[in-house]
Amino acid sequence: MPIFSHSEEYKSWIIELKQKIRRCQIKAAIKVNTELLKLYWQMGKDINEKSLVAKWGAGFFDKLSRDLKTEFPEMTGFSVTNLKYIKRFYMFYNQSDIIRQQLVDEIELPIFNIPWSHHIYIISKCKTIKEAFFYVNQTIENGWSRSILEHNIDSELYKRKNNAISNFSKALPDTQSDLANQILKDPYNFDFLTMTRDYCEKELEDALIHNITSFLVELGRGFAYVGKQIPLEVGGKTFFPDLLFYHLELRCFIVVELKTKDFDPSFLGQLNFYVSAINHVMKKECDTPTIGLLICKTKNNIIAQYALESSNSPIGISEYELSKFIPDNFKSSLPTIQEIEENLAE
Repeated sequence: MPIFSHSEEYKSWIIELKQKIRRCQIKAAIKVNTELLKLYWQMGKDINEKSLVAKWGAGFFDKLSRDLKTEFPEMTGFSVTNLKYIKRFYMFYNQSDIIRQQLVDEIELPIFNIPWSHHIYIISKCKTIKEAFFYVNQTIENGWSRSILEHNIDSELYKRKNNAISNFSKALPDTQSDLANQILKDPYNFDFLTMTRDYCEKELEDALIHNITSFLVELGRGFAYVGKQIPLEVGGKTFFPDLLFYHLELRCFIVVELKTKDFDPSFLGQLNFYVSAINHVMKKECDTPTIGLLICKTKNNIIAQYALESSNSPIGISEYELSKFIPDNFKSSLPTIQEIEENLAE
């Protein structure tokens, strides 16, 4: 084996070269995706504006699919189903005045910067342009995979964003309060848990930590898990907040308190104390002020808003929901195992 392959200089160079190649591959993939979506856009535009379906009848997509597959056998994406999605792709996004103006100005559209498979799910599930753009932009900003996108759409993230009650605008600087509000959801969807009807806060806490990967996905990008029941030594006594996270973009600790019942203003006293204690005991000079997040079973928004007005610590209040149980009246109408077996025997 050549001697140079063992040198530190060569090893350093080959690592850098591999990184350059990977970056080039990513750029090439993005470029290919962009050009493909531009092609789909133009195809959808032609099919729609020239009324080709009405002109040539219901068999139009079948014939178009056969002709394109014959001419470009190495290309995928010319099935009848996909061609119909292409038309729908153009018609859906062309509803937006923003899109039309950007096309006039020849500005690169955000919709050309996410994979085609993402678009199929977005236009199939989203009811409005505003909702679709939310998921497009979130995909670009967070690098969502198709499965993550599906999870967030199915759990109605769009509706749950910016619903939480907080005092961030009063307790934090403008730039930080905007980002802090963006990380909140209401309600948090804990459908990955299998909890019984009667459970205590410790059981909920343990279940969330047991499913920490799913929990972090639901919390969103930037959350890093620090620990649960981390002891805080204050005035000769030890206190144990439920969960502690560090947010990599906000550069601050986030202490989470879980409550398995309705919001009560008294909950804020405990969380205020934890926020203050972490600022004194754990926060470094490079960290921004600690944020408190109270997650309750339910809350009255007016009561929560009034309760926060007297708090100087930055705190957000949200609800959580578990998997929806089968209603008792519906469950009683289901056949028992014995009844099913008897019917099968007959």
